Amino acid sequence: MTDQATARFNMIEQQIRTWEVLDPQVLATLSQTPREAFVPASYRGLAFADIEIPLAHHQQMLSPKVEGRFLQALQLQATDKVLLIGAGSGYLAALMAQHASQITALEIFPDLCTLATQNLSAQGIRNVQVIEADGHEGDESRAPFDVIVFTASSPVEPEGVRRQLSIGGRMLIVLGQAPVMQATLIQRLAEHSYKQDVLFETCLAEMQNAPQPLAFSF
Repeated sequence: MTDQATARFNMIEQQIRTWEVLDPQVLATLSQTPREAFVPASYRGLAFADIEIPLAHHQQMLSPKVEGRFLQALQLQATDKVLLIGAGSGYLAALMAQHASQITALEIFPDLCTLATQNLSAQGIRNVQVIEADGHEGDESRAPFDVIVFTASSPVEPEGVRRQLSIGGRMLIVLGQAPVMQATLIQRLAEHSYKQDVLFETCLAEMQNAPQPLAFSF
């Protein structure tokens, strides 16, 4: 086993499995997708470390265990149409692309948009479209989506985005402000019926132009 293969194996066994990611399909995807190919060259030695990898504009790749939990919680289906808000380097899109039909990834920063597109293309992934756009309000023009995923946090849920879900669709977003943030899964059960579950606590950087809680005035 090469050093890189060993590091990837250890990432899965020591970080991801111990964070209750046990779905065999998810673990296989993490094992087979070269995370190092999506990490900036200056951080490649840390590709499998239990950290968030810095990207341009104070953005970051999620830690491997959070990516694993996201992927497991979404229970992606082969027919799913996905909206990913925050493409970053393209790695999470690459993971999801192996389980879903079509992914639209919105990225507000032009250079990250280009980076994600190049990284995905280099891996032969063809079912992800990376679009330069501010995704904090979702993408009404392409809705409905079976799955919506935010890769950055928001103090409060962006208004109206859950209505872009298809019936049976699910949205994953980290809500709150440091030090208390919760990864939250919102499922659309019917036209006007939703179910909301807190999956785990974590801390992510705040999304660009995220909605803010209303200030109290006395």
